[in-house]
Amino acid sequence: MKALRFHGKEDLRYEDISEPACGKGQVKIKPAWCGICGSDLHEYIGGPSLCPTSPHPITGETVPLTFGHEFSGVIEDIGEGVSERFSRGDRVCVQPIIYDGECGACQDGLINCCYKNGFIGLSGWGGGLSEHVVVPEYAVYKVPDNVGLDVAALVEPLAVGWHAVNASPFKPSDTALVLGGGPIGLAVIQALRAKGCQQIIVSEVSPMRKQFARDFGAHVVLDPTKDDIVACCKERTENQGVQVTYDAAGVQSGLDQAILALRARGTHVNIAIWEKRCSFFPSDLVFREKSYMGVATYQKGDFQEVIEALSDGRLDMARKMITKRIGLDEVVEERFNSLIKDKTNQVKVLVRSSGEV
Repeated sequence: MKALRFHGKEDLRYEDISEPACGKGQVKIKPAWCGICGSDLHEYIGGPSLCPTSPHPITGETVPLTFGHEFSGVIEDIGEGVSERFSRGDRVCVQPIIYDGECGACQDGLINCCYKNGFIGLSGWGGGLSEHVVVPEYAVYKVPDNVGLDVAALVEPLAVGWHAVNASPFKPSDTALVLGGGPIGLAVIQALRAKGCQQIIVSEVSPMRKQFARDFGAHVVLDPTKDDIVACCKERTENQGVQVTYDAAGVQSGLDQAILALRARGTHVNIAIWEKRCSFFPSDLVFREKSYMGVATYQKGDFQEVIEALSDGRLDMARKMITKRIGLDEVVEERFNSLIKDKTNQVKVLVRSSGEV
C-alpha cells in the first residue's frame, strides 16, 4: 500500500509499505481524510523530535514512520475480541494518543499525561496519511451520519481546544482572552462559543487570522502590535480583568499581557508548545492569587463530546476550518508549502488519503 513516511528533517517520502493485518483487539481502517498538524510541520522542518529515533517504549518503532494523527475513515476489518458496537463499514475517527494504561497518570484516568505516551502517526502504529491503518479499539470513535468524514478529521484539533476549556475553571458568564488565531486558538474560540461564553476577546497579529477569529465567534479581536491588550480587557470588564486566558500562541509578550489582563484569582491556561524558555514575574500571580496551568491534548471524554457537538450543531462553524484539500500523492511535492509559506491564510489543510467513502 501507499503511505507518506517521515525519514528525517525535510525528508518525506510517498512510498510502498506492507499493508497491515488486523490483530486481536484491533480495528483496520481505510483513512478518508487526514489533517496536517503543526506537529507534523515542526517534525518536517526541524525534527525528528517527537518522532522517536530509538525504539518507542510502547510501539517499539523508530523513524521512518507513517505520518498523520488527525484522521477519519471507514472500518475495513475487525479483530478478535473487539466490541460488537463496531462493524465493517462504520464511519469513524481516531483518537491517536498511545498510552500504557499502567502508570500513575493512566491509573488516574489521565491518558494524555502518560509517562510513556506517544501518538499514532508520530510514534508508530501507522498513521492517517496512508491507504490502510490498524489501531487499538480504544482509539476508534464512531461518527454520526450527519457529520462528514472531512469534518470528522477535525475532531482531534477541536478536542485540544475543547479540553483546554473543560480543564479550566471557565463559566459561561466569564470573559475569556484567547492568544492566537491559528487552528488551536480557533478551536478554543469554538469551544467557548459552544459552551455559552458571553464575551470572547482574541489577540492576533495576522489580518487573515483576525478575520477567521471574528468568523468563528470572537466578540472582540485585538492586534497586540497596535492595541493595549491589558487596557482593552479591563475596559470590557469594569476594570476587573478577564476570568480566564488561553495561550495558543506561545509568545513571551503575549504571556506577559495575559497574566496582567487577569482579574484577581483568574487563571492562565497554557496550550501552546513553546519553542524556547519563557519567563514571568511570579509576584504578578501571587498578589492577586492568579493561577497558571498547563493543558495537554485531551482526555477520552473530550473526543466524544466534540463529536456530539458537531452532530448537534454547537460546533457549526467547524467546516470553515478546512481551507485547502490535496491528495495523498501530492504531499511530497507540496512539501507542506501551504502551511510553511502561507500559514496565515490557512487554517487546516486536509489530505485525501483514499477519498470520501
